[in-house]
Amino acid sequence: MKKLTQRLLIFFFGVPFFIVVIYFLPYYNHLCINLIVIIFSSMGAVEFSVMLSAKNLKISKTEAAILGALPPLTVYFIGSFSHVPVVPLLIPGLIGIVLSWLFISRIFSRALGSFINRLAAGLAVLLYLGILMVWIVRMSQFQNHLENGSEYSSILLIVFLCLVFACDSMAWAIGKLFGKNNRGIIPVSPNKSIAGFIGGFAGSTIAGIGAVIIFPNVFTPVYSDLFPGAGLISGGFLGLMCGMSAVLGDLGESALKRSSGIKDSGSVIPGRGGVLDSIDSISLAAPGFYLVFSLLFDPVMKIIP
Repeated sequence: MKKLTQRLLIFFFGVPFFIVVIYFLPYYNHLCINLIVIIFSSMGAVEFSVMLSAKNLKISKTEAAILGALPPLTVYFIGSFSHVPVVPLLIPGLIGIVLSWLFISRIFSRALGSFINRLAAGLAVLLYLGILMVWIVRMSQFQNHLENGSEYSSILLIVFLCLVFACDSMAWAIGKLFGKNNRGIIPVSPNKSIAGFIGGFAGSTIAGIGAVIIFPNVFTPVYSDLFPGAGLISGGFLGLMCGMSAVLGDLGESALKRSSGIKDSGSVIPGRGGVLDSIDSISLAAPGFYLVFSLLFDPVMKIIP
């Protein structure tokens, strides 16, 4: 009962908080929400480094925090200062500096037997969570090539979060109600049920269709001229793909925890566990949402007259 209360409090206070931050504080290319993304990415990377340490893939928490924050921070700077000639070079520069550091810093280590392990740990932390969280930053930068600016990217970010939360909430609720006799289909997360998966996918699909109806100026389908109802189908497909990515992100993090023998990634967030426990779905859903939205709704992709 305590965990249920904590989840409900987070849902009714946490979700509105992020919506308010995104919609009412869009200044400087959504600086506020991007700072939250960078901080969460850094904290999640630290929690991930603890899991890696359990498998003898050791990296210091300081390094993990920096590597987790660098990708979203770099992409934010590129989007905000793209007019400065040197800024587009930040991505290749970041890759070069990080790889050089991971190699050079370990050359002078006395524990040369674990050189590969420490190098692998550094690369793993860079990719997960940092690179995945980059796509949320990219969503906030859709305003750069559209007339209605920050409002467009604000709606996009809010809808993305709503799709993930709809999947997570419906999966949990339907699983609780109808999942008692159909659990255990996935060994890595035996409490997950078929009913829960169906409920989650249905929730995100319905939310995607709702986004097209409520925000037609943002979710205008690229292929609307091909057949009637293209918008609703595109919205439903966007929601379904986002929901599937969110579920895979959750299951993937469960696999990491089981492999490392850790129950929760941390205890920062009541009712959820650690930061990584709270953003595992969001991290993998972000690139999936971004890709499908770009293909089906981004005006720049429209090639059909």
